[in-house]
Amino acid sequence: MNILRLTLLSLAAGIAIVLGANFFQSGQIQRDVSPQAAAESKGQQQKAADDRLRVARAEIEARIASAAPDYMRFFNRLKQLLPQEYDSILDGFARQSLEGAAMTNVDSLLSEAVRALRLSNGTLAAKADGPVLGHIFAVQLAMMQALAAKDPKLCVDFLYGGASQAFFEFSSQHRALVADMAIAGLDAITDGRAKRIERAPPSDQDFQLLEDALKAKQLNEMEISAILDGKTPATPIPSPRMCEVGQIYLETLAALPEAARYRIYGLAVELMARS
Repeated sequence: MNILRLTLLSLAAGIAIVLGANFFQSGQIQRDVSPQAAAESKGQQQKAADDRLRVARAEIEARIASAAPDYMRFFNRLKQLLPQEYDSILDGFARQSLEGAAMTNVDSLLSEAVRALRLSNGTLAAKADGPVLGHIFAVQLAMMQALAAKDPKLCVDFLYGGASQAFFEFSSQHRALVADMAIAGLDAITDGRAKRIERAPPSDQDFQLLEDALKAKQLNEMEISAILDGKTPATPIPSPRMCEVGQIYLETLAALPEAARYRIYGLAVELMARS
């Protein structure tokens, strides 16, 4: 099996929701305290710490709800479907806030929430039912179409996993679509956790079927190599055409026979989770 042909099938794995900086980088501050003093104040300190954490978390939740109602669709769904993960992620945000990290960028909050969820549970998405998997790529296609209407260069950045300032600005102006992408991944994780569908990996025949279908859509060898293998041609493909190729690629993949399509989708989602 030519697994390298999935280079761009896991498109946007690096920037699907990467809209800002990480918030989980600062270390804990430690102070020396005598055993006796620590024992006497442990309960009081823990209660005070819990209270501060609760207040900080409530402030963050309020900030998201106020600044980005679309993102609250994702966070509310996460709280409903995976409450332990929700608590862990929001407590992490609250701790970072208490340690002095700026928490005003709601796009970054969604970015980090999706990243944390993908790292902890992302491989389960590959075990989801076929239509649930397919929705991930349908929303990616919608993102590419929106980007193409704005600027084909941004569309190509998304395709190749590039994260430009212009892409960040676009994403902050299209939060409903970004939230749809996040929810599609979350739904696949919860569906995969419940159903645990095991699929065979895609075969060389599956990839050949995809390549033949792309040729039937009038893609040439250079364009197919660029979209399937991630190879940069000696003569760069203009952004408008490469953006069009990316959309044709996702549309063609969605039209493959069900068995081959879901095998390829499953492996692609697994690679996204491991990226």
